[in-house]
Amino acid sequence: MKKDITCTDSYEAQKLASLIYIKDDNEIFINGILEIIENEIIISLKDKSAHSILFKDKFQAESFADFIQSVIDGTNKITETKVHEDIVEITKK
Repeated sequence: MKKDITCTDSYEAQKLASLIYIKDDNEIFINGILEIIENEIIISLKDKSAHSILFKDKFQAESFADFIQSVIDGTNKITETKVHEDIVEITKK
């Protein structure tokens, strides 16, 4: 399943793609979603740090949260991420 997520700009898109980070065993670096505030998501990483990502709008933020939750829960795995300007294309299976 593929999902295109639009961020506020290319910087935020690059940041999101780097925070997703696929390790050799196809695990993501995101540990959980701490909070969604309008178009902003605060995520926690496996290294115990927290980071903010700004999306184009509230719909994009909620769409990403819904899409990534099954990966965080271990039901799905991220297989690929691509960045095209302010859009991150995420593929999971």
